[in-house]
Amino acid sequence: MTCIGYAPGAFDLFHIGHLNLLRRAREHCDYLIAGVVADEVLMTHKGVVPVIPLVERLEIVRNVRFVDAAYVATTNNKVEIWKSLKFNILFKGNDWQGTERGTRLEQDFAALGVDVIYFPYTPSTSSSALRKALRSIDLIATRRVLHAG
Repeated sequence: MTCIGYAPGAFDLFHIGHLNLLRRAREHCDYLIAGVVADEVLMTHKGVVPVIPLVERLEIVRNVRFVDAAYVATTNNKVEIWKSLKFNILFKGNDWQGTERGTRLEQDFAALGVDVIYFPYTPSTSSSALRKALRSIDLIATRRVLHAG
């Protein structure tokens, strides 16, 4: 039986942490589907406006050698996504582990026979840290323009 894994993420400002997640996920399954979260879902559930448009994020992720298929996640409900994809393993960041939502996710998927595997975040980088750095650079540039004029 083929083991299908599902690794959801925004994959915005693609960085080494994303690559590490996909590499690790692929080591645990025969076929890896990367779920690229739609812009509307990111804005609704995380309050984040992606820097890279969905079509470009999808193309980037689709071309990572560890990924067998890329899927546009138009909902934040992982069980609804499972109904379409029928994966055997869900990969999540360890920020969910031990939380109420993580426990609920584990229970929902245990009932479906799906394992949840957590991976640690790459401590050196994150999309949030990159966004913060970009805002700082933009702020500095804006100040320079204002002071020059």
